[in-house]
Amino acid sequence: MSGTSMSSANGKRGSNSKNGTGNANGTLDTGTGTGTGTGTGTGTGADAATGDLSRRRLLGGVGAAGAAGLVLGAAGGATGYAATRSDAPTALTTIGAARTMFHGKHQPGITTPLQARGHIVAFDLAPGAGRKEAAALMRRWSAVAQRLMAGEPTTGGSADGTTHDTGIALDAGPSSLTVTFGFGHTFFERTGLVAHRPPGLDPLPPFSSDRLDPKRSGGDLWVQIGADDALVAFHALRAIQKEAATTARVRWQMNGFNRTPGATAKPMTARNLMGQLDGTGNPKPSESDFDRRIFVPSHTAEGDDAKYGWLAGGSYAVVRRIRMLLDDWEKLPLDRQERVIGRRKADGAPLSGGTETTEMDLDKAGPDGKLLIPDNAHARISSPERNSGAAMLRRPFSYHDGIAADGTPDAGLLFICWQADPLKGFVPVQRKLDRGDALSPFIRHEASGLFAVPGGAADGEYVGQRLLES
Repeated sequence: MSGTSMSSANGKRGSNSKNGTGNANGTLDTGTGTGTGTGTGTGTGADAATGDLSRRRLLGGVGAAGAAGLVLGAAGGATGYAATRSDAPTALTTIGAARTMFHGKHQPGITTPLQARGHIVAFDLAPGAGRKEAAALMRRWSAVAQRLMAGEPTTGGSADGTTHDTGIALDAGPSSLTVTFGFGHTFFERTGLVAHRPPGLDPLPPFSSDRLDPKRSGGDLWVQIGADDALVAFHALRAIQKEAATTARVRWQMNGFNRTPGATAKPMTARNLMGQLDGTGNPKPSESDFDRRIFVPSHTAEGDDAKYGWLAGGSYAVVRRIRMLLDDWEKLPLDRQERVIGRRKADGAPLSGGTETTEMDLDKAGPDGKLLIPDNAHARISSPERNSGAAMLRRPFSYHDGIAADGTPDAGLLFICWQADPLKGFVPVQRKLDRGDALSPFIRHEASGLFAVPGGAADGEYVGQRLLES
């Protein structure tokens, strides 16, 4: 979608910007859950020797397309750039100007390309808060999300008594900001709407790899925030928390990241902290059954399912905080790592041959008669072919929450997957993985959540209105 002018005259956050077009990544198929990149190069001669990073060298270093992947700030610049640049910073680039629309058939943040920064946060309604208070909260949250996603400041007068925008994201454009809202199993009890709770929101079954912390699992309400700028993402997180005020309290909150747009020489699938490409097998929007697999169909608004009609156009988000035991993983030789996954680490190609996008040949054997993709390889066990066609759209963030006294990193994946029905997506695949995935010894599921994410809000609506005012 096209970018928007960020001039202060029209109330936008940034200044002196040019219009941008497309998404922040500019090169992705929507919804594939992949990262992006642009051309790279190096300076030479005295320029390189002195470290004088001129605009010419900067543009040459990333290529013409890569220039769209750099946020250089408004005219006047900041001292951090002045220390490495000899000329004035340029106007807001397409990364900052890229805007995702709030209103639509589906909520943003589901098929939106992966963003560089993310926050996920769950809230519990405060004692005494019910349906009326939840509706007022969703109205406030929707209004704030719409403004921030357009690159506009909050209006002030937030529910916690703050009378002005915090200013955290001043000078930045929307930066592909998305804010996505969901309801947990307990939300329907708290609001007296149990009759409208869909069967797909039944609690997930236990799995043998679970080491779940109940304090970091579940929740009445769930919010996912993503943006290609860290300050823009944090600004949205603060605004959402401030609007919750006394209506809802934070239950848990987690921070994540992905590769920054423009960091790689070409568009490519994102890597996780194990170094593996993550999202190769994602369903593609171009596939005829994509909507059927990912979004709740509109026929839920008819007949016996009419009480679940509020979820039409929505989806289910399964959220898992997966700790990666990186010390153990990194000690494995490369060929062992590749057999655990079933794909080459360098390019994500299946061990049966070809490129990343080549279909796996699960029956192909090597000269020794052994399967090239082992029986317990993660890619084999999780493939739709081995799970009666079960599929989900993976859209994760990596996380790193520090290093323990023994030097062990608390790092891994904020796994978020989307599907029209968890019993036909996450659950059957995870059950298979639970019974013999070669990757299991190197990961630990430490938190979990399942949320029903309503369809997108139409103009003049707030998210969840069709449920809360039913």
